[in-house]
Amino acid sequence: MKLFHLSDLHLGKRMHERSLIEDQRDILNRIVGLVSAEKPDAVMIAGDVYDRSVPSEEAVTLFDDFLFRLSELGVSILVISGNHDSAERLGFGGRIMERSGIYISPEFNPTNYERILRPVVLNDEHGEVNFYMLPYITPAAVRAARGESGISGWNEMAESVFSDMDIDASKRNILIAHQFVTGAFTCDSERVFVGGTDNIDAYVFEPFDYVALGHLHGKQSVGRETVRYCGTPLKYSFSEVYHRKSVTVVNAGEKGDIRISEIPLDTPLHDWREIRGSFADIAAGQGSEDFIRVILTDEDEIYNAISKLREYFPNIMSLEYDNSHTRAAKEFVPTAHLDKLSPVDMFAEFYKQQRGSELSGEQLKIVNDIFTEIGEETK
Repeated sequence: MKLFHLSDLHLGKRMHERSLIEDQRDILNRIVGLVSAEKPDAVMIAGDVYDRSVPSEEAVTLFDDFLFRLSELGVSILVISGNHDSAERLGFGGRIMERSGIYISPEFNPTNYERILRPVVLNDEHGEVNFYMLPYITPAAVRAARGESGISGWNEMAESVFSDMDIDASKRNILIAHQFVTGAFTCDSERVFVGGTDNIDAYVFEPFDYVALGHLHGKQSVGRETVRYCGTPLKYSFSEVYHRKSVTVVNAGEKGDIRISEIPLDTPLHDWREIRGSFADIAAGQGSEDFIRVILTDEDEIYNAISKLREYFPNIMSLEYDNSHTRAAKEFVPTAHLDKLSPVDMFAEFYKQQRGSELSGEQLKIVNDIFTEIGEETK
């Protein structure tokens, strides 16, 4: 059985007030083309279909079109909700869609718990493949669903749900889940709990032949090759600049025979790139409509630099400086003595950390005059 593993579409996402809907439409069109050419038996989407729980109309329309076009190709589609999604909204009409081979996990609650425990069963020449579809869960949600108050940890949470699934170890079992697995690397564009309190250890997935994970944006395997994040189909932050996005392809042969490959998703509508150099050198180079972060190395700030650079890079997202001033500002500054400084001295130290130099005599006089005037006005 040939499977496509996707996740974290984040349809409707906006970055720096820019809608990414056309970029998402373009990449979904390309995925439909790959499905048509490669003819997988099923497409798994491991959560975070939308970027927010109440998605925009254009995001819903885009996903509706994507599902329709995939179903027209005769492929089965298995979708779970992630932490960005509203499981209730995403799962609306799910039982009706099953008639067209579209399976969407319902909301994880006591009413739907027994339904979630039952796998979707697909068949090939080697027999049954059981797909267990587990939407994003928390210990509190599992306690409520099982009517049990003793579950506290995230490993215990997962193990309790898996124990209720009555998994037949002699058959091929695939889990689709949206969780953070211990040891995986993260990106700036993800929601991860501080301190890793929502981690699940990879060993809990031992009953499954393949685990199709969503939640993290960089493709990677964790613990073993068959516990895998496929990553996002598009870049969603500058921490992903060097990612090579792809579709993960899973070929499930007989029990124990899982082969994983990738189909690259290169040349998106707009790539995410970082450009470093002096203002003069960057302005003299080749322009681009990609999403750009510019890092200027000029020692002096360029007036209105981002507006000037937008002439060459209309989709510039951010501008930063990397020079002696900014590097000095990043050094550790002890703060215990600040309560003993006068406002003028405090400003002078702040200026030194930001600019890497002392206030001149003339500048110090101006600061003194300003604080004197402020003090007079507040009396």
